Amino acid sequence: MSVKIRLIKPGRKCLLQNAGVFLINAIMIGAAVAQNPDGSWKSDAPGKRHQIKLAEMPAPFATKAAASGPKVIKRPEGALPLVPVGFEIQEYASGFKNPRTLETAPNGDIFVVESELGEIRVLRDADGDGKPEINALFISSLKKPFGLAFYPAGPDPEYIYVGNTDSVVRIPYQKGDLKAKAEPQKICDLSGGGLLTGGGHWTRDVIFSKDGKKLYASIGSQSNVDEKHEPQENQRARIYVMNPDGSGMKDFATGIRNPVGLAIHPETGDLWTSVNERDGLGDDLVPDYITRVKEGGFYGWPWFYMGNHPDPRHKGAPHAELADTVLIPDVLVQAHSASLHMLFYDGDQFPAEYKNDAFATFHGSWNRSLRTGYKVVRVPLKNGVPQGFYEDFVTGFVTADGDVWGRPVGLTVAADGSLLMSEDGNNTIWRISAKK
Repeated sequence: MSVKIRLIKPGRKCLLQNAGVFLINAIMIGAAVAQNPDGSWKSDAPGKRHQIKLAEMPAPFATKAAASGPKVIKRPEGALPLVPVGFEIQEYASGFKNPRTLETAPNGDIFVVESELGEIRVLRDADGDGKPEINALFISSLKKPFGLAFYPAGPDPEYIYVGNTDSVVRIPYQKGDLKAKAEPQKICDLSGGGLLTGGGHWTRDVIFSKDGKKLYASIGSQSNVDEKHEPQENQRARIYVMNPDGSGMKDFATGIRNPVGLAIHPETGDLWTSVNERDGLGDDLVPDYITRVKEGGFYGWPWFYMGNHPDPRHKGAPHAELADTVLIPDVLVQAHSASLHMLFYDGDQFPAEYKNDAFATFHGSWNRSLRTGYKVVRVPLKNGVPQGFYEDFVTGFVTADGDVWGRPVGLTVAADGSLLMSEDGNNTIWRISAKK
C-alpha cells in the first residue's frame, strides 16, 4: 500500500523550455480529480493540490528503505522553473556557495546565508530593476549559520540574530550596514553542535514572537530514531523559547525530529514549523509536515509518529504513557520531501488570495525509490487555519531523466512584494513576481 496524494484542484497550463525543447503540461480545468499514487515529482505542476490523509498511511516497511540521492546537474540551457499562470520567474542572482536562508532587511537589502562557508552576504538592488548591483560580504567565520532574524522589529533594528549550529549569536547592526562592525555576541548554546561536534541535523532557525518579547530557536535530532538513546538527544529535536538576551531558555515544544524552518503568522501570532520526519520505514513513511506549534506540545519523536503510531524499531513499547499525548500536525506532506524553510506571504504584489498564506521549500528526497520534492509549495489558509492540503507553486527542477538542477532552500518576501527563493543545486536565487 502506498500513500495516495490526491489532486484536489486541476493544475494550470505551464511552459518549460529545456535545452530548446518545449514541454507543455496542460490539465484541462474541470477535468476529473486525478491521483498521483507513486508520490513522485513526475506529475507535479503549479496549481496542483495534494493531500495526505492519516488513514491512508501504509504500514511500516511496506516498501524497503531506499537510498536514491539525486544526480545534480548543471542547469540545462534555457531551462526555467515553472510558476502558476499570472506569475513570472527570473534569475535574481547567482554564483553563490551553498546559499541557504534569505532574509529581507527593513531597508530592502537581502541577506543571504552561505552555511558551508560560514558567511552572510548582503545584496542591494538600488535601482529597483529586480537585479542587485551590490553583493557584499557582511560577516564570515560563523559556524554553519542558518536562521537569521532582525531585532527589534521596525525600521531601525539594532541586531541581527543568527542560528549557528552550536549557538545563537547576535551581531550589532544599523540600517544599511554592508559589513558587520563588531564581533558576534553569543546569547546561548545549542546542544549537540550539528556536524561540527557530534553529527546529526545541523540547521538552527531563529525567529521572534509577534510582540518581539520572545525568541524561538529550533534544533533537530542527532539521530534518525534515537537508536542508541544518546544523552545528547535530551536537548535536541525540539524548539526552544527564551528572552531576547538568551535568559529564561526553556522547551517550547518537543518530539519534533527536525524543525528546520520557523515562521510567525502575521495576524494570529502562531508559531509554525516545517519538519523533516524520520527515515527507514519505507517510501511513504513518515510524512514530513508543516504545522502550527502548540506550547508544551509533544510531536512523537522518537517513539511515535502522527499521533499514536509507534515506531516499530523501539522494542517493548517504551513510553507507552505518552502515546495518547502525541499531537497530529496540521498539514502532512509527502514523506522524504525534506521540507526546509517557510514563511507567510505578507507582501502586496501577489493577488489578494495569497495574503498571509504559507510557503515552504522542499529540498527533495535522497532516500525514496522515486524522487519527490524539489519545489516550492503554498499552504492556503482560512483565517490563519490550514485546510490540510498544499499546492505546488514552483516546480520544474527535475528533468525527464530524473536528474535535478535545483534544490530549493530559502525564501523571503522582497520589499517590492516579489518572492525570492534560493536553491543550492546550482547556487542561484530566483525572483517570482506577479505579472502586471
